[in-house]
Amino acid sequence: MQNKKTAETKVSQRVIKKYPNRRLYDTDTSSYITLAEVKQLVMDSEPFVVRDVKTGDDLTRSILLQIILEEEANGSPMFTAPVLASVIRFYGHTMQGFMGGYLEKNMQSLADFQTKFGEQSKGLTPEMWTQFMALQSPVLQGMLGGNLEQSKNMLAKMQEQMQKQTGQMLGAFGIKR
Repeated sequence: MQNKKTAETKVSQRVIKKYPNRRLYDTDTSSYITLAEVKQLVMDSEPFVVRDVKTGDDLTRSILLQIILEEEANGSPMFTAPVLASVIRFYGHTMQGFMGGYLEKNMQSLADFQTKFGEQSKGLTPEMWTQFMALQSPVLQGMLGGNLEQSKNMLAKMQEQMQKQTGQMLGAFGIKR
């Protein structure tokens, strides 16, 4: 397991060390950095890993969650309260493996799409980019809307099927709903 951790960090990932006093140290620049600078690394798609100095544990996920919480505290929520409640209800439930994997795959496909889209648009001038986005925006909205609608329908069918199976199972034990 230890070899896997060291192999992961050697893939040109930037290593950021987290000290007990909550300070973050960037080993590439040999300087302390702020959470805002870590957010900029995320926005720039820079691969990095955050490690606890004492234990060597990977703290990347907790730092990313902290960035999301700060963004939400600044008045730009990522999800509405009902959506967050649904995520918590399903993610903290026995469906965690399914929902977590499903959400992860959807988010990863969107991230891959954004990366590909960014690579293809590097050679465009600002004017060309504006014209391109004016044409592509409705297409992108339609595509993402269709994906979300398909996901919603699939989850509704799955929930309906689970309710039916639960009813059948309880009926087999002589319990009526």
